[in-house]
Amino acid sequence: MALKVALQMDPIAGIDISGDSTFRIGLEAQARGHSLFYYTPDKMFYREGKVMARGWPLELRREKGNHFSLGDEVEVDLASLDVVWLRQDPPFDMGYITTTHLLDRIHPKTLVVNNPFWVRNYPEKLLVLDFPDLTPPTLVARDLQVIRDFKAKHGDVILKPLYGNGGAGVFRLDANDRNLASLHELFSGINREPLIVQKYLPAVTQGDKRILLVNGEPVGAINRVPAAGETRSNMHVGGRPEPTKLTDRELEICAAIGPLLREKGQIFVGIDVIGDWLTEINVTSPTGLQELERFDGTNAAARIWEVIEAEREAAQ
Repeated sequence: MALKVALQMDPIAGIDISGDSTFRIGLEAQARGHSLFYYTPDKMFYREGKVMARGWPLELRREKGNHFSLGDEVEVDLASLDVVWLRQDPPFDMGYITTTHLLDRIHPKTLVVNNPFWVRNYPEKLLVLDFPDLTPPTLVARDLQVIRDFKAKHGDVILKPLYGNGGAGVFRLDANDRNLASLHELFSGINREPLIVQKYLPAVTQGDKRILLVNGEPVGAINRVPAAGETRSNMHVGGRPEPTKLTDRELEICAAIGPLLREKGQIFVGIDVIGDWLTEINVTSPTGLQELERFDGTNAAARIWEVIEAEREAAQ
């Protein structure tokens, strides 16, 4: 069936078409005969009982510097569409959260991917708290003394913003570090949110594995290796993607979390695993589709659309 699909995303002109997963999702939609409508989150609004967006009919192509064409700007009732993709990048701030509240009003009549209620309640660094046996020692706190005590216990830790993304604001504090108080002061001056602290995992030097799950089932993985002198492996900050295979432990992790992801309508998810430990469950705008496809030919975007198409057909 031909579906009417909206992509709610960051400005399309600036994306990297060789790596952007939303671009790959859109290309696959077009190849399957679906039509695309594009808008940015600031163009969505609620008016007199309807969730609306001002945006553009969209056509994508894999031509660097000429990767999209827009039709005339129009105002669309999002409830009139079949699928809306919630794909803008975090930070997971009140602006982001507000978009999930508005999209709640049209889902599931219009299928929102991922389910916005559970995106709001399961941000990347918090859903892992449901699986303490799969994660390294973890602390979520704002109080400096509590963080000091955790660091004293574990010696070498990673400290990062609870609602950040892309490796921004991530610090390694080893046993000899003297910057904890200064970093706490810095973050406290920016917002009132807690920080998340995890025991440092030396295995990160061998890579931070991104495993992609579609409807709760693993479809493949890429290994992200930190650049020389870096702790962070995120590709946004220079991490190098490499092909990899899933280990028995990683399959065990996927089997443990997959049923919950499926139950909560988290169709496209990327989890992060370092060594034997789960560190994040990314449900907002996971990446990695294009790297996986280049490495081993796995078309995870097609699998995503097979799940969506089956859900839309069942809803008819």
